[in-house]
Amino acid sequence: MSAFPAELVREGLALSAYVGGPIFAVLLVSGLVVGVFQAATQINDAAIGFLVRLGAAGVVCWMLGGWMTDRLASFFADAVHRMANPF
Repeated sequence: MSAFPAELVREGLALSAYVGGPIFAVLLVSGLVVGVFQAATQINDAAIGFLVRLGAAGVVCWMLGGWMTDRLASFFADAVHRMANPF
């Protein structure tokens, strides 16, 4: 019985990494592109990098939001069901 909460925590952390991975990847790539652009043009404005990353994260959330919500909702429903019936 003591491994049950640890298993749920492990699965929850794995799911959060799986669901958040696309957002972090897009933020990494967009930050790299903006950094190269700013280094090449010597434009050092923090708002440029922030707005590009904000827009990229918004687009990813808009495109994958349904999938992310579905994965998180199914995990939550499964976790509640497993807590109600632990055996």
